[in-house]
Parts: sequence; structure tokens; C-alpha cells
Amino acid sequence: MTLQQLKYILTIVSSGSISEAAKKLYISQPSLSSAVKEIEQEMGIEIFVRSSKGIVLSVDGAEFLSYARQVVEQAELLEQRYTNRKPSKKLFSISTQHYAFSVQAFVSLLKELNVDEYECTLRETRTYEIIEDVRHMRSELGVLYLNDFNRKVIQKILRDNELRFHPLFVAEAHVFISSEHPLASKQMLRIEDLDDYPSLAFEQGEYNSFYFSEEILSTRAHKKKILVSDRATLFNLLIGLNGYTISSGVLNKDLNGEQIKSVRLHTEENMQVGYITNEKASLSRLAKDYVRILKSVIADFGYPVIHEEDEPN
Repeated sequence: MTLQQLKYILTIVSSGSISEAAKKLYISQPSLSSAVKEIEQEMGIEIFVRSSKGIVLSVDGAEFLSYARQVVEQAELLEQRYTNRKPSKKLFSISTQHYAFSVQAFVSLLKELNVDEYECTLRETRTYEIIEDVRHMRSELGVLYLNDFNRKVIQKILRDNELRFHPLFVAEAHVFISSEHPLASKQMLRIEDLDDYPSLAFEQGEYNSFYFSEEILSTRAHKKKILVSDRATLFNLLIGLNGYTISSGVLNKDLNGEQIKSVRLHTEENMQVGYITNEKASLSRLAKDYVRILKSVIADFGYPVIHEEDEPN
């Protein structure tokens, strides 16, 4: 087993396929496949499960990846310390629901990186796909929320897939509306106040169960409802149609401008926002740095950050 082979495995996982990894590594796909088979034979395990839909990490492969990542990171530290060798391209991927604070932390992480090259992925995506990304280690962590309505269902899915939820903070429910909205002067709104305005929500594709909704009070009927797939479109519709969406209330004006306003929603419902990880793998240094920065961003918004030792049993 060589360090290069370990780097091959990391690149395949971050790329999602052998063919994409081969392009990034500038080697042929058969050569890369052969290298993977060699290391599988040497270790006596199957790292990837292959099917007509592509490859995913096996249970043994997930554990192997955790060790491989640590070995590669430590080897690079040695090389940088004693040979002044240029650090390799940094690879990192996260998946998240559509949160401005997730993006802000990602921006801060990349600004903090003192490297010439990196290849990082930020997926703002559907709830089920976040879980699948972390399950198959396409992403090291995923950011989503739990509340009284979805907790049992989501937690069961996480347990069944050996994923763990790490709480970050509890957010009171807010609505995002245009700063020019007829209700923008209100300090607090009731959900009934919004009945005549379009409700905007992120569509969840084929997994459109209420339990996967990014918005609380998802079972409530609406006279006008629009499903969107990205945050920019949602904000444009908030402005253009005097629509609203229910959210955590954390809004970054540097990223989102002054045209969107967050207003407290009168409800006993809240959102426990956190991140999920795969129990079979350790986080890379970049992932740990992202969590550290994410907590700092949340604290800057005035929310008490939940430390895991404070979690209720």
C-alpha cells in the first residue's frame, strides 16, 4: 500500500465516481480501477460496492477511508515541515439545507485556508439527499434541523444509516419577507397574518414527505404555495410577489443584501439546527475547521451554541 493509493481513494470518494476521479488525477480509468483492486486485495476488504448506478463505500470502505484520510493528512504535515513541499490540493465537501450561515461559514473557511489550491464543494440540497450524501461520504457532514414534528422520523433514519446528529443551536421560528412587504413594519407575525400571501418552500423531489420539509408548520394548508429549488429564486419571489417563507431567522446581509427582512413568528415551534456525520468515519481537519467556524458564525448572530456535553440524555 502506498500513500498515492490512499490519495486515489480519497479522490474517488470526493469525486463520486472512478471516471471523474481519473480525470482529476490525469490517469486512465482502467489504471485507477486497477489501483483500487490492488489495495482491496492487499487489505483483504472491498472498499467500494459497485453497481449499475456507480460506486458507494462499503462498511469496511468507510472505516478504511477514515484511517486513510488521517494518514494522508499526517504525511502532508511531515512533508511540509521537513521538506517545505507545497501542500496538495485541499479537498472538502459539505451538504446543507438552504442556510445563509452555512454559506457564511464556508466562505470564512476558504478565506482562512493558506493554500494555493483547493477543491471544495458546497451542496445546498434536499433533506433526503443531505442524508444520502453523508451516508455515502460524498460529503463529510450535512447541516439540517430537527423539531418536535420530524425528530423521531429523521433520528430513526440517521440511526439506521449509522449517522449522528450534533446539535448546534435552537432557533425560534421567523419568516423571511421583502423589506417592502406590507407587513414588514411588524415586530411579530402570526401565521394567519400571512394567509393572503404566497408561501414559498424548498421542493424535496420524490422524497416530499412533510418530515423532510425545510420549513416548520409544513402540514398547514395554504391558499397560495410555490415550491422552489434554490435560495436565489426564493428570495426573488419573496420580493416580486410579496411572498414569505418560514426560517431560522439567521440572515446575512452581506450575502443577501438589504431587501430581505426576518420577522419573528408567533408559535411555540422551534428548530434545533445541527450537523450530521457518519459514525464510521472521522472528520478531516478541514471539516473540523468548518464546524469551528460554523459555531463562531452562529455565536456572532447571538445564538447560544450547544456544546455536545450539554446535550440532554
